[in-house]
Amino acid sequence: MKQPSIVSIIGWHKVGKTTFLVALLRELRSQGLRVATIKHTHGEFEVDHEGTDTWRFAEAGSDCVVIAGRDRAAFLTRTEQELSLDALIQRLPCEVDLIVTEGFKAAPTDKIEVLATGDAPERATVAGRLIAVVADAPPAEVLASGVPCYATGDAVGVVQLLRDRGLLPPQACHPQGIAGS
Repeated sequence: MKQPSIVSIIGWHKVGKTTFLVALLRELRSQGLRVATIKHTHGEFEVDHEGTDTWRFAEAGSDCVVIAGRDRAAFLTRTEQELSLDALIQRLPCEVDLIVTEGFKAAPTDKIEVLATGDAPERATVAGRLIAVVADAPPAEVLASGVPCYATGDAVGVVQLLRDRGLLPPQACHPQGIAGS
């Protein structure tokens, strides 16, 4: 199978990246596409909660804890250092049509920048290729740049852009969707 394309949703804190990404994911899924999402954070985080069995396993020293149920599984892995985007992708446990990241500004991936209304001219520094800007009122410099602009609610338009750029398969490989979604 061909390695899936990677698109990074970037922007400053609290500009609406997650809200846009959720809408984008819903649109991709409605078209039958399988998507992996990888979020980058600069701080420490916890996905498990004190007192659960899996939390107790990890606290006791397990380097990898897996919890599995009828329709999903979660892998919690202790790492010695922050993993690169490539290392995270190699660890994905399923085949997908597209990988979408939130963050990873420095990764050499295609980028979609989300701007808040009235955002200052200072924008995220982009490594890789800026393929679109999502903003309800893009600044004049963005409009003049020639980079396609989409309103924050236009996930359909962004999916079409991804398809037009060859970042998505020509048609969904999974027209029935995924069980449990």
